[in-house]
Amino acid sequence: MHDRIVQLLDRIIELEQDLENDLEQRQARFRYHFDRRRIRFEREVLESQRQFRIGLFQFISKAKITSLLSIPVIYGLTLPLLLVDLAVIIYQWICFTLWGIGRVRRRDYLLLDRGQLAYLNPVEKINCLYCSYANGLASYIGEVASRTEQYWCPIKHARRVKHPHPRYWHYSDYGDAEGYRAALGHFREQLK
Repeated sequence: MHDRIVQLLDRIIELEQDLENDLEQRQARFRYHFDRRRIRFEREVLESQRQFRIGLFQFISKAKITSLLSIPVIYGLTLPLLLVDLAVIIYQWICFTLWGIGRVRRRDYLLLDRGQLAYLNPVEKINCLYCSYANGLASYIGEVASRTEQYWCPIKHARRVKHPHPRYWHYSDYGDAEGYRAALGHFREQLK
């Protein structure tokens, strides 16, 4: 069973590489490149994108009332998200340092590049910033939690886990006491 899981994980890695190749092809198609961490479009592409921007008044006037009513609820989460972000940073500084494991780099998860798209108006850019931050933060927290799990309890669950993190499949099987005790030190060493 373990060999089959390793084979499937290898296939997932191949598929992820295929996705990366596809992204590179799309990058060429939409004619942008990276200048350090900033994305640069060719001038003609930017001019073409601007033609698709919807003005603020038109954008707001065509918005559904239900969308407008949900704005306070959506953006009401901004402060809690920022507090959770700060708490996770502090958690890592303290716990990961004490445990001797590598910290997760936030910048690898918080990708806030959609604001550079010329076809978005300011409201859409703010919305994209919010969604990018919230989803990036969720991924960042997931990685911090998965490293914590690998350090303390690298054991698979008895029930199926929906969308487990990649390292989950390497954990000890549920009920395998001997395997867990034998592998715990190795799991912790992998985190350094």
